[in-house]
Amino acid sequence: MNAKTALAIAALLVLTTAVRLHAHHSFAAVFDENKQIKLQGTVTKLEWMNPHIWIYLDVKMNNGVAKWQCEGGNPNTLLRQGWTRDSLQVGASIDIDGWQARNGTNTCNARTVTVNGKRLFAGSSAGQ
Repeated sequence: MNAKTALAIAALLVLTTAVRLHAHHSFAAVFDENKQIKLQGTVTKLEWMNPHIWIYLDVKMNNGVAKWQCEGGNPNTLLRQGWTRDSLQVGASIDIDGWQARNGTNTCNARTVTVNGKRLFAGSSAGQ
């Protein structure tokens, strides 16, 4: 292997590691353990992919409907907790307990999701 090839491989490894580290954040970097939140709403979308699932829901408020996005654990962890890709369906009424984003946006990290009376651990990374 010549020096140019070795340098190109090293640069590629550094770049892919940086992308992976940016994509997977720590809980404390984004969410605030002092901002516990309870949401009740209707699922509008579910993204089931690594490194985290995302649940999108409409939450009725006094002044209309607020759109929320809630992060769950990775799909493998959720499957081991009893989830399936069909656990949540668009249009389902759900309750989410979790923590709001530090920046105050309508983003949360879900601790539990309750659907049809069944409470599911959402794979939160809080306290890890």
